[in-house]
Amino acid sequence: MRLPLAVARRPVYRLTMKISDVVRRKGGGVVTIKPDETVGTLLQLLADHGIGAVVVSEDGEAVAGIVSERDIVRHLHSDGAAVVDAPIASIMTSDVRTSELDVPVEELARTMTDMRIRHVPVVVDGKLEAIVSIGDIVKHRIDELQAERDQLVGYIQQ
Repeated sequence: MRLPLAVARRPVYRLTMKISDVVRRKGGGVVTIKPDETVGTLLQLLADHGIGAVVVSEDGEAVAGIVSERDIVRHLHSDGAAVVDAPIASIMTSDVRTSELDVPVEELARTMTDMRIRHVPVVVDGKLEAIVSIGDIVKHRIDELQAERDQLVGYIQQ
């Protein structure tokens, strides 16, 4: 059925998607580990949760660092198998790039790509709220493109 010309249709505009949209879709749960835990404990945590990085935090709210599979591999290469018994603090990245919920997805994606960062903790009022991976960003963008495609097809088929 075609609508008469007098009926206004909502125009299709590209809205700026925010990190809050990604977090809302994926959920805000964050796996953390204390800096004095061992890398062996970290390995088990990564395997149990099927994740590639963990936020390092004493209290589960403040971000002290981040540690990823990549950190483990680099230290395994340089320090050997002894790294498994080392504390997380000895291999973690302590200069952590974080994001807030109101940051545009496109901006964080560009930062992550330029800085070769795969995981970014999301902080609200100084407290850890979520973690966003490059995979989350890519999935969000694919979903966004699919929605735009569907809108365009719907518009053309009217």
